[in-house]
Amino acid sequence: MMSQHNSQALRQPDSGGAGLRAANAIDEEHILDAAYELLLAIGLRRMTMAEIGRAAGVSRATLYRRWRSVREVVAALMTREWSTLADGVFDIPADSARERLVEGIVRIVRQSRAHPLMRKIIELDPDFLLPYLLQRRGRNTDQQLELIERGLRAGVADGSVRAADVETQAQSLLLTAWSFALTGPAFADNAPTSESARLDALDGELRELLARYLKP
Repeated sequence: MMSQHNSQALRQPDSGGAGLRAANAIDEEHILDAAYELLLAIGLRRMTMAEIGRAAGVSRATLYRRWRSVREVVAALMTREWSTLADGVFDIPADSARERLVEGIVRIVRQSRAHPLMRKIIELDPDFLLPYLLQRRGRNTDQQLELIERGLRAGVADGSVRAADVETQAQSLLLTAWSFALTGPAFADNAPTSESARLDALDGELRELLARYLKP
């Protein structure tokens, strides 16, 4: 369900900057596409605004009018990727809103864990994630909480989710999902079964844990 990114189509010959396109000749999506491919190729730590500009065919001045740093470009990229991933993930056939919410969360965990962008950041630049895990809520967090809260209210309405403070419930669910998405692979390493089988087993337990937590 993830879109394919191809920054090669965005590149133009660069002869001393003459080949760079004007600021109004390229949209934000094209720049993020280029940043995506660059991050997968060299990692976040080695990226510069100049390299992103060259990959996208825009000047550094154009980039700085939109973002102040590479980290801000990557944050915007992650927001886009997560929004694409989450689009429609809760719109699945289910017998109740609770079942739909639980299955949606498990799907997002699995897809986030396998996403090339997330895997590259965790592999090479995990410190990028720390401020969002330890210090402040980012835009992605707010979007995730909004989706979960919507599912919780639907569950309370149809009687499949226990009534409680929705904000606290949503935060608890998201914290649990994060732990399975980010830390799950560490428990799958060196497991007696294959990594895939171990992660499947963990996701099954996540599904059971969430269902029991939300049951009236």
